[in-house]
Amino acid sequence: MTNKREKIRAQMKSRFYYMFWGAATIAVVSGQLYVGTSYRTMARSMNRWFEETIDIMQEPVKQRRDSGGYYMPVPVPENYGMTIIQ
Repeated sequence: MTNKREKIRAQMKSRFYYMFWGAATIAVVSGQLYVGTSYRTMARSMNRWFEETIDIMQEPVKQRRDSGGYYMPVPVPENYGMTIIQ
């Protein structure tokens, strides 16, 4: 049979067991909350960045009417001249 002293010692261990797992649970939950709020903040900033980029891409490009540009205009078929197949 087990004596009373061994039972008391087992009960002392269980108190530290619950304290350890309680502290571990609090640490994990607080870490999850920290990561969740950081992810939400990052998602908001990325959405803001994407919206600004889309707005910039949708702005109409102002074309210059003068001929001071670097690119030649795209030729139309009438400007090709004489072709092989007529």
